[in-house]
Amino acid sequence: MRQPEATKAAILKQSGQLFNTQGYKSTSISDITTATGLTKGAIYRHFKNKNQLEKEALLYLSQVMFDQIRKRIKGQSTAPLKLKAIFGYFETYISKPPVKGGCPLLNASTEADDAHPVLRRQAIVILDMLRNTIITLLANGIKYKQIQPDTQKEYYASLIIAMLEGAIMMSKLRGNNDDIKITIRHLESLIKEIEV
Repeated sequence: MRQPEATKAAILKQSGQLFNTQGYKSTSISDITTATGLTKGAIYRHFKNKNQLEKEALLYLSQVMFDQIRKRIKGQSTAPLKLKAIFGYFETYISKPPVKGGCPLLNASTEADDAHPVLRRQAIVILDMLRNTIITLLANGIKYKQIQPDTQKEYYASLIIAMLEGAIMMSKLRGNNDDIKITIRHLESLIKEIEV
């Protein structure tokens, strides 16, 4: 990796952690310069403004998340097992968070209101990526006769994401894995209902 690319990657990693732990609005460029040891000028050589940095940092965090999800589902042989692997990934968010600060999608979505349209658009892109991943797994499960053919893919994808993200929020607030574990057991029972 060339020096400018390495510098940009370091900025994304450090700023991503700050945004994900302190919040996007609460994290200043000064916080990022302190964490990276770079000047504001060095930050702005790579990002035209804070909005672009926030957008790219969220994309970086989501890539970390999707890389880990891919690793979990890669070794599974059926669509139901791949879906359960995704559930297992989300179950680790409280005890062993894959990204410091918790789920980047959940954290960004709580701040991505009408006053922050760039962050909101990027959060929607990540939400759609996760939703499309689940829809594709369900479609492949139907194709290979592992999931019932009349399964409403979009319905289940929305339900799965809403339940997982809501359970992460609840578990994070309570400081334990109880709510995410209850939710995952329920999701596993839903998958059993649509398995062939």
